[in-house]
Amino acid sequence: INVLILLGALCLASYFALVSRSRRGLFLLAVASLIWFGFVRDGCVCSIGATQNVVYALSDPSYAIPATVVLLFVLPLVFTLFFGRTFCAAVCPLGAIQEVVAVRSVRVPSWLDHALGLIPHVYLGAAVIFAASGTAFVICRYDPFVAMFRLNGDVNMLVFGACLLFLGLFVGRPYCRYLCPYGAILGVLSKVAKWHAKIPPEECIQCRLCEDSCPYGAIQEPAPPLAPQAKPAARRRLAGMLLLTPVLIAAGIGLGMLLAVPLSRLDPQVRLAERIRLEETGQVVGTIDASEAFRGTGRPIRELYELAIERRRRFRTLGAWLGAWTGLVIGVKLVTLSIRRKRTDYQPDRSRCVSCGRCYWYCPGEQVRLGLIRDVSEVVPLTAVGVPEGQPKE
Repeated sequence: INVLILLGALCLASYFALVSRSRRGLFLLAVASLIWFGFVRDGCVCSIGATQNVVYALSDPSYAIPATVVLLFVLPLVFTLFFGRTFCAAVCPLGAIQEVVAVRSVRVPSWLDHALGLIPHVYLGAAVIFAASGTAFVICRYDPFVAMFRLNGDVNMLVFGACLLFLGLFVGRPYCRYLCPYGAILGVLSKVAKWHAKIPPEECIQCRLCEDSCPYGAIQEPAPPLAPQAKPAARRRLAGMLLLTPVLIAAGIGLGMLLAVPLSRLDPQVRLAERIRLEETGQVVGTIDASEAFRGTGRPIRELYELAIERRRRFRTLGAWLGAWTGLVIGVKLVTLSIRRKRTDYQPDRSRCVSCGRCYWYCPGEQVRLGLIRDVSEVVPLTAVGVPEGQPKE
């Protein structure tokens, strides 16, 4: 039933975003998804958390992953390849709860937006190594909204979720943009989507109303071609970033290996071994439930120590992979920012645009299509009449 509802919701979201271009339809569908996938289904199993189940199944053949979980993970990816991030637009309950509160969003400085946008990719890498090693499903453990959906849970996560929602009043979808690891995958796939939401139904008149209306900084402004005298410097900058990328990867590997000890402490066996050692050496007084349970099994302490040492060695390798991935992510971002692409119109950034449809409301071309105005020539550029940008023209 959940898979069928997910499939139907993805079809509706794609239809509203690309065919009917209905912001109202997308918003109502988001509310319905929030109610069903969030509060009714307790936010679990979700497509975001299913990433870990799939990784664990690939790394451990003995783990039997339900077909339902695989479909929950795969279906949004397939739809994103064809239609862009319509899953984020109105189907994901985590995105929906933030969409509801995004009422007075401010623009995040571009440099900060790009820097924070690296975090989901790094988080994705960490989630993969922890799931592959069987250590923890960190995406689920630190999900900020599941405790709200269940109306109970860890107090720290409830506070974290409440803080994100409060921040979401002023910064559009902070979790989706700066934390969601599944969104990192969808952003990459959306860049090569066969179809994608476009702002004007036909021709862009460059009124900038879409840019002002987008709370997610996902509108790219026109970019004229570089002047001939600026091209050599641009080529040198791009070459420098390409040469820097291997250096970042190598540095990441070294740092990841150094972080093997703190990374391994997420493993319950490593934490238990450290606690037993502290108790045995008299560095702590008393015991905890886990250490008492271990002693009750009659297993030799040496066996636990050897297991912890083996896990820690494994995390040297996993930490190296995570560091390499982090270096690669930073390098690719720097290379991407060094490439200047010619654009003649205002366009959505395919990787960051969540197809929410807010820009449709403000586009004069869309108002012509809906019959609200007769012609785009009725729209005068706001700066030409002394109206501040982002304010409606009477």
